[in-house]
Amino acid sequence: MKKLSFLLPVMAVLMMASCVSTKKIVYFQDPDQIFNQGEQIMQQYEMRLKPADQVLVKVTCSEPQLLEIFSQDVTMGSNGSNTSNIGNGGLSNAYGFTVSNDGKITLPAVGVVNVAGLTTEQAARRIEESIIAAKLIKDPEVTVRLLNARVAVLGAVKSPQVVSLTSERNTILDVLSQCGDIGDTGLRQKLTLYREENGQRKKYFIDLTKADVFNNPAYYVQQNDLIYVEPNKSQSIKSSAFYTFLGAGASIVGVVASVVALVFAIK
Repeated sequence: MKKLSFLLPVMAVLMMASCVSTKKIVYFQDPDQIFNQGEQIMQQYEMRLKPADQVLVKVTCSEPQLLEIFSQDVTMGSNGSNTSNIGNGGLSNAYGFTVSNDGKITLPAVGVVNVAGLTTEQAARRIEESIIAAKLIKDPEVTVRLLNARVAVLGAVKSPQVVSLTSERNTILDVLSQCGDIGDTGLRQKLTLYREENGQRKKYFIDLTKADVFNNPAYYVQQNDLIYVEPNKSQSIKSSAFYTFLGAGASIVGVVASVVALVFAIK
């Protein structure tokens, strides 16, 4: 009985070690007073184009014949194809392009345009200026849209996956929600985001239990970011062979203890 009385506290400690404190899984735990007066939004984030990005460039104007020159070279772009529509008296041509390693795209009849580091709106204005400078169209309207923006999420989330970004202003919370949120075994205080910036890979740490996460440089995600959610220690212990063996042993000891206690009670 002495051995059994010694094992019972050990079993209790193991059960407590496998539990997760509520404080470790609740988001934004700072006092509510921080938000009472409204928090200033510090980041006015806009996604910027990078090498290897795929973009859709759409050119429109009110004189259809002026757009014919763009459709003469359909081999340009990432897939060598374009689409043309006639509607409301105007013709539009939309091309897909891949930004080169030096940050440029080559437009039919226009030539090379440097778009790296620009927002999609800024890239559209630069393309319009290039079309006007080439004396092709006096009043072109250009739309640029990012096609392949995505973020990879690994670690202790409910559904690790590559998330396609739905807009050019996505937060890390948007991405995690697409993965079913962080699991109970995930460390919300220790997320790591890896990002490629200016030819370098940078590492950012994020603590989702603090309200100042909104001012973190990694709060707004960028295309090709990698997010890793680290599991807590209890998950590592539970996944180990030692814990499995000990858990099975504890179950057996518990059954034996119950039987012994029942025998003594009968006597």
